[in-house]
Order: sequence, then structure tokens, then C-alpha cells
Amino acid sequence: QLQLVESGGALVQPGGSLRLSCAAVGGNLDNRAIAWFRQAPGKEREGVSCISRSEITYYTDSVKGRFTISRDDAKDTVYLQMNSLKPEDTAVYYCGAGRLFRQCELGTASDDIYGYWGQGTQVTVSS
Repeated sequence: QLQLVESGGALVQPGGSLRLSCAAVGGNLDNRAIAWFRQAPGKEREGVSCISRSEITYYTDSVKGRFTISRDDAKDTVYLQMNSLKPEDTAVYYCGAGRLFRQCELGTASDDIYGYWGQGTQVTVSS
């Protein structure tokens, strides 16, 4: 059974950088789109970025130019490099693995698209 494990969250000052990792355990990420979502207290889960099987990348407008998603299928790991962090980036960040051959979709965290989720990693941007 495929499981996802996120890591890399931390407390960082505004303007700082973090790199999040999403590692697959018990399976691999072949033929799956992988997305990062985030959820702040009292808010709905929001799509942040997604990388397709062919490494096409997608970003929500608020992170374009600051975040970069990448994947290393040899390591079954997806990364989210986050630069120029802002307080509004504070949230729990989750990675989701798409069901086989599904396309990237940031508008929804529906189980129809993302069949597997990690436990989340906390990112706090504060001075």
C-alpha cells in the first residue's frame, strides 16, 4: 500500500526559504501526478502546486515565482522549494498522489483524483 511521508516543515522568518519533501513508502510514484496542498487554521485545503507524470508543473497564483516543484522518480520523492516566504504561507502542507494516469488538478482535493495523502508538515512563517 502506497504511503506518503512529508518532511521539511519548520518555523522560518519572512523572506526565508524551506524545502519540503514528499517520499513514497511501500510503493512508487510512477505514472502519478503529485500535488502539494496546504491548509491554514479555519480555512479549506488549498492547492499550491502540482507536477505531472511528464514533469509539467502548475502553481497557484499566490506562489508563482516563489515556489518550485520537482520530482526525482529514482528516489520516489517530490520536492517543493519555497523561497521568499510570507506569513500568509503559514499552513500545514500535505502532498497528494494522484490516482494512476490522472492529470494534475489544483482546484480540488477530491478522492476521485488524489487517492493517497501524507500526514502533513507544519510551515510557520513568522518573525
